[in-house]
Amino acid sequence: MTAALAAPSPVGGAKTRINDFSIQVATVNGSGSQTANTVLLRAIFQMGVFVSGKNLFPSNIAGLPTWFTIRASAKGYVARKASNEMLILMNPETAKEDIAKADPGALVIYDEPLQLDKLRSDLAYTPVPFQKLVTASCPEPKLHKLVKNMIYVGVAARLLGIDMEEVKKAIAKQLKGKTKAIELNQTACMAGYDWAMENLEDQDHIKVVRDNKTQGLIIIDGNEACALGALFAGVTVVGWYPITPASSLVETFIEYAEEYRKDPKTGKSTVAIVQMEDELASAGVVLSAGWAGARSMTSTAGPGVSLMSEFIGLGYYVEAPGVFFNVARTGPSTGLPTRTQQSDVELCAKCSHGDTLHVNLYPGNMEECFQFAYDAFDLAERFQTPIFVVTDLDLGMQNWASKPFAYPAKAYDRGKVLNQQQLAEVKDWGRYKDVDGDGIPYRSLPGTPGGKGAYLTRGSGHNAYAQYSEKPEDYIEVMDRLKRKYETAKDHVPGPVFRNQGSDKGVLAFGSSDPAVIEAQDILAEGGLKTDYLRLRALPFTAEVDAYVKEKKVVYVVEQNRDGQMANLFRETYPEHATKFKSVLHYDGHAIDAKSIVDQITAFEQK
Repeated sequence: MTAALAAPSPVGGAKTRINDFSIQVATVNGSGSQTANTVLLRAIFQMGVFVSGKNLFPSNIAGLPTWFTIRASAKGYVARKASNEMLILMNPETAKEDIAKADPGALVIYDEPLQLDKLRSDLAYTPVPFQKLVTASCPEPKLHKLVKNMIYVGVAARLLGIDMEEVKKAIAKQLKGKTKAIELNQTACMAGYDWAMENLEDQDHIKVVRDNKTQGLIIIDGNEACALGALFAGVTVVGWYPITPASSLVETFIEYAEEYRKDPKTGKSTVAIVQMEDELASAGVVLSAGWAGARSMTSTAGPGVSLMSEFIGLGYYVEAPGVFFNVARTGPSTGLPTRTQQSDVELCAKCSHGDTLHVNLYPGNMEECFQFAYDAFDLAERFQTPIFVVTDLDLGMQNWASKPFAYPAKAYDRGKVLNQQQLAEVKDWGRYKDVDGDGIPYRSLPGTPGGKGAYLTRGSGHNAYAQYSEKPEDYIEVMDRLKRKYETAKDHVPGPVFRNQGSDKGVLAFGSSDPAVIEAQDILAEGGLKTDYLRLRALPFTAEVDAYVKEKKVVYVVEQNRDGQMANLFRETYPEHATKFKSVLHYDGHAIDAKSIVDQITAFEQK
């Protein structure tokens, strides 16, 4: 047996890390590595170990560098780690840089011709003859590129102690129904495993040991969860234009609609899905359909929201419902289309010119992606307005472990829609009258007979009776009512989630920052700094948020953008408490990690 694994012992004599490590895989885009990485992640998951995956991929050309990080955590932490205990290096262009950034003592699996073992002496190297192994295991040379990556899955499985039966199951699930591909990939994986058995000594740095933490859980991404929520919510019209990282939301919805939204008698689809010529036209479809009584939606990203803003302002002013999923990415302009960020906070809060205030939902996990997608359509129709469901690339496109989703039990809330009989009973009908004092008027669907039904709506000045008006008092009345309607929404949007430790120091975050904040809160507590954590789930801010802000001496607002956009909204909403809000920021395009939060809060506390 050849001891190809040098320096196998943990650094500093530390104990073996059981189910607590991070693996970074460096490959090239378009090489089939996504399949291999997902198989490795799923195999660990199937062994009952809590695991998460983050894919850092290029935005345009096949052959450019891509990195995939797999984190296993016995404690259930799923945020990206700032360090990695294992590297799998398959890309010659980035290998030297990856080695330079590696943490001391890391295990390094690499393609033998790269000769990386001369670069540093504090790493444990495992050179693997990938081409020799793939040539022997795959008879078709044209497929070598695609199955070569499966070799490292086998090698890693051997070193980590992953059950190969679980690896085979993961391959079968990933390539479901493709018998030839399954056999080919399983053979390549076994070739790597067998080679490692013959040539490598056991290592005691990191190990996978079977557990039961993932029993009953699923692996899913936020775009699919949102698509399912929209499907259950009864969407009948989709107007969209493809954009990274939001396209897969509608694409997944289309797949589900093909199976579950067809008339059983005719076989025809019961959903109208239209790919428009641009984002502005897509928004027009959504709001026109919403005005006509359909449940309608689109998915887009920041650049798309910018283009849609004119129609979104129209929807706000004429009070037409529609749901806009914004899967945020790094901006401005084209920015970094395949990197994550929470940089559309202010854009979605006040989208369009003039005075606008929009209801925003911020899901923080897969269950909420499903539930908030469902709830958004109730809110859109209840409040007769565009609703934003704001996620980001990290939530939308990455692998997340989740509980299965609960079947929605409540009936749809179609809001204040009057039929012919109800309209006839109204003595003084006014489309924009505030009858109930909640800012929400009653509406009729276009074509409702009897003489009082809607036939058109206008985006210009109007009074409570929907008549054209440029009178200052009419304009003020409408705008004040719209703000009153927004205030009413406080009692209907999801309230915050608390994780308190009995402290007057607060941490506030939203969306995909949540896992990193939870981990950071625990690390800070271990160091003697207790905090109370509020996870915001919606705009407008609810009464619970009001109370939290008033009672804390300081509030650290964690967000993934440069300018502290959410903190700015808080300072604007609570000017008397403006000095309490301290921005903890992360905006390099990578998913936020706990260390960056801990470091920044610690620095504030030491001032």
